[in-house]
Amino acid sequence: MTGVEQTAGRAAGAGPVLLGVRHHGPGSARAVRSALEEVRPRVVLIEGPPEADALIPLAADEEMRPPVALLAHAVDEQGHSAFWPLAEFSPEWIALQWALEHRVPARFIDLPATHTLAWGRQDDEVATEGERPPPAGTAPDGDTGPAGLRIDPLGVLADAAGYDDPERWWEDVVEHRGAGEGDALAPFTALEEAMGALRETYGSGGHDRDRVREAYMRLQVRAAQREFEDGVAVVCGAWHVPALRQKTTVAADKALLKGLPKVRTDMTWVPWTHRRLARTSGYGAGIDSPGWYGHLFSAPDRPVERWLTKVAGLLRAEDRIVSSAHVIEAVRLAETLAAMRGRPLPGLSETTDAVRAVMCEGSDVPLALIRDRLVVGDELGEVPPSAPAVPLQRDLTRLQRRLRLKPEALERELELDLRKENDAARSRLLHRLRLLGIAWGEPAASRGSTGTFRETWRLRWEPELSVRVAEAGVWGTTVLSAATAKAEADAVGAEGLAGVTGLAERCLLAELPDALPTVMRILADRAALDTDVAHLAQALPALVRSLRYGDVRGTDTAALAEVAAGLAERVFVGLPPACAGLDADAAEEMRGHVDAVHGAVALLGDAPAAGHGQLRGRWQSVLRVLSGRDTVPGVIRGRAVRLLLDDGQLAQDEAALLMGLVLSPGTPPADAAAWIEGFVGGGSGGGMLLVHDERLLGLVDAWLTGVPAEAFTDVLPLLRRTFSAYEPGVRRTLGELVRRGPGTGGGATAAGTATPGFAADFDTERADAVLPVVRLLLGLDDMDDNTEDNNLAGVTG
Repeated sequence: MTGVEQTAGRAAGAGPVLLGVRHHGPGSARAVRSALEEVRPRVVLIEGPPEADALIPLAADEEMRPPVALLAHAVDEQGHSAFWPLAEFSPEWIALQWALEHRVPARFIDLPATHTLAWGRQDDEVATEGERPPPAGTAPDGDTGPAGLRIDPLGVLADAAGYDDPERWWEDVVEHRGAGEGDALAPFTALEEAMGALRETYGSGGHDRDRVREAYMRLQVRAAQREFEDGVAVVCGAWHVPALRQKTTVAADKALLKGLPKVRTDMTWVPWTHRRLARTSGYGAGIDSPGWYGHLFSAPDRPVERWLTKVAGLLRAEDRIVSSAHVIEAVRLAETLAAMRGRPLPGLSETTDAVRAVMCEGSDVPLALIRDRLVVGDELGEVPPSAPAVPLQRDLTRLQRRLRLKPEALERELELDLRKENDAARSRLLHRLRLLGIAWGEPAASRGSTGTFRETWRLRWEPELSVRVAEAGVWGTTVLSAATAKAEADAVGAEGLAGVTGLAERCLLAELPDALPTVMRILADRAALDTDVAHLAQALPALVRSLRYGDVRGTDTAALAEVAAGLAERVFVGLPPACAGLDADAAEEMRGHVDAVHGAVALLGDAPAAGHGQLRGRWQSVLRVLSGRDTVPGVIRGRAVRLLLDDGQLAQDEAALLMGLVLSPGTPPADAAAWIEGFVGGGSGGGMLLVHDERLLGLVDAWLTGVPAEAFTDVLPLLRRTFSAYEPGVRRTLGELVRRGPGTGGGATAAGTATPGFAADFDTERADAVLPVVRLLLGLDDMDDNTEDNNLAGVTG
C-alpha cells in the first residue's frame, strides 16, 4: 500500500488514521481540525499521559483558557514533576476540543507519567515535554540519530529543501499553505512519508525511551481498535507515526514495558505561558515564536496586516511615533520582500525586516521589545477552580482574589503603602510566599521613598511556581500555617547566627507571630554560643532592621530588642581585639562590619535598650579606641575617625591633626593610603568632605606629592579605587581645586581672595531671597498669621 492508501483507506479497513503533527504548530492544528471533520472518528487518541484522561472534561470549562499544561508530580516528592504544555494552536488541544464538542471519547496514549517520572528520577532526565531542559540539540520530539546524537527532523528536512532556517521552511510548506484543499489528509500523508524516510536513515538512535513510548502507544491503539474497530484517529508527533505504523507483535511490545520503574503521581491542569513555550526556555518541544504562531492561528484573515497593526500599537504605547502610513508601507515592504525571496506569503522574517526599516528607523533596539512582547509574548493561561489542587494552592488562589493580586506573566512593579490595610496584607502574602520558596515577587528598590512604610515589588508568575506551591503543601494547608511551619524548621536547621537573624527579620516582615518565639529562642542560644565578632557584627543589622519593621507593622519586638542590645554589647567588647593584626583583605571585610554596626547602632538610638545603657555612647568609645591603636589596620582607623567626625564627636581640627599624623613621613605610604581610603572612601560622602574642607584636601595633596617614587606605584591602585567611587562632578571639582592649589582656610586661599568655586564671603542678599519660599514650604507664614489672630483675640477679649 502507498502512504496515501494507508492513510485515506479507513473505510476499507486500513487501520487507524494517524495524524502526525508538529507540537504547537498552528498549521498542524488547522489540519487536525479539518481531518477530524472529514474522518469523523469514534474515538480520538492523543499523545499524552493516560493519567490525565479524568481531566479531559475540564478542557471544555468556560474558565479554561490556554496556554495551560498538564502537571504530573510525584506524590512523595512533589518537586519531582513534568509538564505537558498546550496552547490554543497546539494540535493536541484542537483534538481535545473537537472530541468534547462532538461528544467523542478522547484518551491519552503516551507512556504513563508514573513511569515517566520514575524513569526521569533514575537517569536525571524527564520526557521531552518534561520540566527539565533536555540536552542540547534536542529535536522537537526528543529523538536521536544513529550515533546517539539528537537530530532535529525539521532541520534535516529544511536542509534537504535548501533552507538554512527550519522555521522558514515550516512556514513555507505548512503555515502558508491550505490545510489540504480537496483532501484533508494530504498534509499528514506527505509528512508521514518524510518522517518514514528519516526513520529509515536515523532510526531512533538506540534511545530506549522512544522505543518504550512507542510500544505503549501501539498497545493503546490496538485496544482502541478492538473497541471501536476502524473509527480510531491518533494525534501524535509526526516522528512517531512510522513507528506506530510498524507491524509488531503484542508480546514484543509488552516485553519492552516489562519491569518499568513506577512512582505514585498526581496530575492536574496548571496555567502556562507563551514564554515557557519558547525553545529558549529550555523546553525540548519548544518553538521560536509562540506569539507569532498564536497570531497566525487566530487571525481570521489578512494576518500580515493585523500583525503589523499590533506592532504599531505596541510601539505607540512606548511613545514612539508610528502612524497608519507606517503600517501601510510596512505591509508593502513585507510583501515585496516575500516575493523577492520566493515565499508564498510574508513570514516572520519579512515582517520583522519591514518593521525595522519602516517603524524603527533601522534600529534593532525596539525590535527586542517587539520580540519579547509579541513574537514570544506574555500570554498567561487560566484553569478553572474545579481543577484538582493541593489545599495550599486553593488558599493562595483565595488570597490572590481577595487582595486583587492577579498572577501575570508580564513583569510589573507593585508599590505598597504599608499604612493601608490592603497593601499591608499584600506585603504579608508576598513575604510568606518567599519564605516558602515561592518567588512570585522580588523586593526592589523603592523609587518614591526610603521609609519603612513603603515597599516595591517586582511580580511575575512563572509556571514553575505551581510546582513550588505543590512542594510547599507539605508544610501546611494555608499560606500562614505553611509559612509558620517552614520558618520554625528553617530556624532549627540554620547553620550560622546570621541565618537565624535574617530569618527573624523575614518572620517580622511576613507577620508570623507564632513562629517568632521559636526563632527568638534559637537566636538567643546561637548568639550566646557564637564568639566570632564578624558573625555577631553581621547579625546585628538584621536584628535592628527587624525592630524597625516591627514598629511599622505594630509587632511586639521587646524580646528582639533585648537580644539586639546584648549582641551590640558583645560586638563592642570583641571588636577592638578582633581588628588587630589583619591583612588587607580581612581589614577591608572588617571595615564593612564596622559600617554595618555603626548604622545599626544609629537606628537603635540613644534610648536604653533592655537595661543595657547608652549604646551609642558605648559605640563611640569603641570607635575612639579603634582610631588610636597602631595595631589596627589603617583602613579601619581612618573609617573610625570619619564616623566620629560625621557624628559630631570629633572636631574638624582634631580630625585634621589625626590625618596629619598619619600622613607624616614616618608612616609607610601603603598604610597612609589605606587610612585615606577608610576616611574618605566607601561612597560615604568623602568626596564632598574634601571639597568643603580644604585643610583636609591640602593634607592629602601635600602627602601625595611627597610620596617617594618607589612607593608611588604601590599606593596608586588603592587611591584610584578610593577616588574612582566619587561622582564625576565631585572628581572634577577636586581636580580644579588641586590644580589651583587648595588653601589653608575654610573659604579663602588668602585674605580677600576667593577659592575657586567659593565666594570670599557669604552672599546675604542671595540667601535672603530664598527665605520666603522656605517659610512657605515649612508653613511658618500660616503659623505667624494664627499667632497674630490669637493675639488680637486676646486684646479684644
